[in-house]
Amino acid sequence: MDMHLKGKVALVTGAGRDVGREIALGLAAEGAAVAVNYNGSHDRAAAVVAEIEKAGGKAIAYKADIANFDEVQAMVAKIVSDFGGLNIDVNNAGVALRNRFTETTPEEWKKQIDICLYGAIHVSKAAAPHLEKAGDGRIIALVGDSSRVGESGLAIVAAARSGVIALMKSLAREMGRFGVTANTLSLGLIETPHDIAWVNANREKLTKLYPLRRLGFPSDIAPMVTLLASKHGGWITGQTISISGGFSMV
Repeated sequence: MDMHLKGKVALVTGAGRDVGREIALGLAAEGAAVAVNYNGSHDRAAAVVAEIEKAGGKAIAYKADIANFDEVQAMVAKIVSDFGGLNIDVNNAGVALRNRFTETTPEEWKKQIDICLYGAIHVSKAAAPHLEKAGDGRIIALVGDSSRVGESGLAIVAAARSGVIALMKSLAREMGRFGVTANTLSLGLIETPHDIAWVNANREKLTKLYPLRRLGFPSDIAPMVTLLASKHGGWITGQTISISGGFSMV
């Protein structure tokens, strides 16, 4: 199936590793030029750019802290200047600090809310005029399934990302008249290198929570992002789609 992304420009936040990396590679493979956002490691973002370019695609790495609206505005302006527009905004970047709610601190609350909720607000706001101008813009946000059904130890990030779900539904209603769709992907636990020690220590218990008896991989997520970004996702908007191996079925 041709996703018809040639000539489109996509911004993927947190694209230097894990799910974001896989999304960036997937969009590029379908012809989109990709803005690879990062805040931590330039080397990882540069490696993603190099991989896309080696395959014949176009990509540039952009450093910006999505919790800082000024940095986000400057990044989006540079992307539009470099590529000539912006069609797809993938709000992937996030942080989850696992802790019992009674032991959490205001500093932990702020970090998760600033990145997970304000980050999505900042990037969506900066991207919105360009997506409306494109006439077929796409906003795709990624959250954890804890934001839909709750999860012990993740109260703050669940609360922050449930706000992202509401944001996407509201933007779907507000921006639909301009041909813009806005959707959320709600993920089960994804295996990534930076969390592997905790996953391995709890693997047997965790996998029993999933009917498919395995955790997710970044490669399980990217195809749905590509679909929603394409013309084939043009009549899907305001939806929260669970990709969770059956962890939750509501």
